[in-house]
Amino acid sequence: MTERIDRDRRRFLGTAAMTIAGAHLGVSGNVEANQRAPRELAAIGGAAEWLNSPRLLPSSLAGKVVLVDFWTYTCINWLRTLPYIRAWAQKYRSALVVIGVHTPEFAFEQDLDNVRRAVRQMRIEYPVAIDNDYAIWRAFRNQSWPALYFIDARGRVRQHHFGEGEYQRSESAIQRLLAEAGVGGLREGDAVSVNAQGIEAAADWDNLKSPETYVGYDRAQNFASRGVAELDRRRVYAAPARLALNQWALAGEWTMGRQATVLGSPKGRIVHRFRARDLHLVMGVPGGESPVRFSRVDRRAAAGSCSRLGRSRRRQRHGCRAAVVSADPTAETNRRSNIRDGIPRCWGGDVRFHVRLTVMLTRRRSTSNTDR
Repeated sequence: MTERIDRDRRRFLGTAAMTIAGAHLGVSGNVEANQRAPRELAAIGGAAEWLNSPRLLPSSLAGKVVLVDFWTYTCINWLRTLPYIRAWAQKYRSALVVIGVHTPEFAFEQDLDNVRRAVRQMRIEYPVAIDNDYAIWRAFRNQSWPALYFIDARGRVRQHHFGEGEYQRSESAIQRLLAEAGVGGLREGDAVSVNAQGIEAAADWDNLKSPETYVGYDRAQNFASRGVAELDRRRVYAAPARLALNQWALAGEWTMGRQATVLGSPKGRIVHRFRARDLHLVMGVPGGESPVRFSRVDRRAAAGSCSRLGRSRRRQRHGCRAAVVSADPTAETNRRSNIRDGIPRCWGGDVRFHVRLTVMLTRRRSTSNTDR
């Protein structure tokens, strides 16, 4: 997906995010008449695994306002909404049931131990339903992460919101449904205030010129290593001397797989030229294997290249960067766990570098995707 299409989609979702779900209301009305649980709540009750809670059946949710949050733990867009979900769960804990539905995007996100670790490290205390088979996703006819669904005390999906932002409108929807359910003490316009930091900080949309980048061949774009990529085969790659904006390249011995790109020998490199305040990288090693030392280098693009983007102070501040991430499995590492989610790491100047490390299901060292 090109940068322009990606940003257009964000604007569309921001404009049409809070809508009355007419189709859902119709279905819920018919279901209620037949004394059956709405399909959405029935699907939630059928989740195979639950974290932070026993199974929540439709009968246990009857008469309660429910906020359903579709998420997957490496999604940067969802991560930036998490401070608000946590705050709402805490503020309205006596009247609102928040349910996080974890529907994985990548194969390693299906691993329950990985999800448990993410829940613990992200301080998620509300119930989480595991949706590895996409049964809940399909019942809601959902299509994106993150997605919020607002369910009233009669079990009807009344509104939904896709993507980031519009937090005050979302909280107003919660307050409205709680008031309809007879919950008192609510003050209109009394919205939560969050201090999101690190990987959860709001995006710098004004200066974001680089879209999501996948390094698995299913969705890879702008790959610029010399020669042709060999799919599912190990080969030695070389990075070009210069990258255009949003191009990326491999150097060293790698295997490019469908979802992940796997390092085959020491001292491999990933080079990515981007323009953004933050760079988020998802990477990991198989469970039980030794940590891998990696380093990152921030190389400002040559002045002649950046001059085409303009020389204003604002553009200089968030100018083009060439990010070089090097991994060396043979290097001596310290004793800290290699599994850390959302570690903020300083990256010189005014660009912030965040790493999300996770256990991969593959038996080789992998890098799955990079986000802005």
